[in-house]
Amino acid sequence: MTSTSTPASYYERHIFFCTNQREAGNECCANHAAQEAFEHCKARAKSLGLLGAGKVRVNRAGCLDRCAGGPIAVVYPEAVWYTFVDKADIDEIVSSHLAGGVVVERLRTPPDVGR
Repeated sequence: MTSTSTPASYYERHIFFCTNQREAGNECCANHAAQEAFEHCKARAKSLGLLGAGKVRVNRAGCLDRCAGGPIAVVYPEAVWYTFVDKADIDEIVSSHLAGGVVVERLRTPPDVGR
């Protein structure tokens, strides 16, 4: 009997970028160019052919409640949280983790960082 393989998820990996803007000047990811990082990640993943069903999805998210580590992104299904600084960091996350499945340890958000 032959069985067919069904993927565990519609996407192999899904990255969410917090792009939340807090009121009254409170610290938030939007203050650290999170929208630009999201746009860069999406464009980079697209240029590498990584987007689509069975591949990668790049999304904006509301507050992920880890503001002290901002800007923040999280990759599922591995639940790896990243803090990034610039486009080079995003490029490394895309090429290493999203494309190759290898976590970028130097960019991981410390586990105790919250709001």
